[in-house]
Amino acid sequence: MSARTPVRSGPRLPLVVTADPDLLDDLLRLAAAGGTEVDVAPDPASARPRFATAPLVMIGADQAVACLHARLPRRPRTVVVGHTAALGAVWEAARSLGAEHLAELPTAEPWLVDRFAERAAPAAPGRVLAVIGGRGGAGASILAAALAVTAVSEGHRTLLVDADPAGGGLDLVLGWEGMSGLRWPALAGTGGRVDPPALLKALPHRGDLVLLSFARDEVLPVPGEAMAATLDAARRGRDVIIADLPRQLDDAATLALEAADQAIMIVPAELRATASAARIAAVLRTHCENLAVVVRGPAPGKLKAREVARSIGLPLAGSLRPEAAICQALERGDAPAADGRGPLAELCKRLIRQLMGADRAGVAA
Repeated sequence: MSARTPVRSGPRLPLVVTADPDLLDDLLRLAAAGGTEVDVAPDPASARPRFATAPLVMIGADQAVACLHARLPRRPRTVVVGHTAALGAVWEAARSLGAEHLAELPTAEPWLVDRFAERAAPAAPGRVLAVIGGRGGAGASILAAALAVTAVSEGHRTLLVDADPAGGGLDLVLGWEGMSGLRWPALAGTGGRVDPPALLKALPHRGDLVLLSFARDEVLPVPGEAMAATLDAARRGRDVIIADLPRQLDDAATLALEAADQAIMIVPAELRATASAARIAAVLRTHCENLAVVVRGPAPGKLKAREVARSIGLPLAGSLRPEAAICQALERGDAPAADGRGPLAELCKRLIRQLMGADRAGVAA
């Protein structure tokens, strides 16, 4: 059938996870009746890159246990579907996956057509840009905050996500530590079920910039299902999502990286930092193909930005000169790049325009 499509980039489509040819034929027929194509993944490994951001996930009974063993996270709008004889054996796995429904064929066919027809993905879902430090203290949090501030100044509704439990806190970088609103601990117990508009409204926000950060008195790992729910809400309600990720990827960070349209690793122009970044890049590439590097000065050993990028094996997205004014502004509680001037602000403008497709020049070779 022409409705079958591979997992790929482009508009977010419902995701069907099954290797059962009879079940797949039924679901393709029902999706066509609902007026949509689908992405098809035969197993959890193939499904993972789309799992967090698909508007709807249909897991075949043949893959429910495999998805559970693969630790795919709980997420909204997940259905386990199968023929009558197969569903009884996977009820417990479906419950552990957090499936909202078990759909039994052929009885549930009309209901499934309606689910495919109502898929809630926007025509232009929000774009995700992940930022990771090539070593500790590389400046990833400052770059992430500056990108978010710049995205708002460029006219985009933006969510800034702090996903690094060991970081100093993006609320401090923005000067928002005193603002009220939900933090990660409030989302940890939701089981991945949140109302997107309500979530975005409840987070700390100022104008078109919304922040999701850690609580000052309680820094816990982010559950994968909470990250999945956040990405789902943000894709629907924001134009740009900037995620500050830890170098040691946990489940939540892995989900965010796999959902990213672009990932940027920031690396100081130092020999040891370059060696560290090369090891980290090898891991990051397995989760995000669109990965580039920003090189930050000063360069004590006179390393050039292109030399650093070449050693790491990544395209060069840009370089940054030291800006003493940024450190002074942070101490005053002023967000980086807020005035729109200087090397950092100019780099962020270019990266945001590339992310949103306004600048097709791309990164340097």
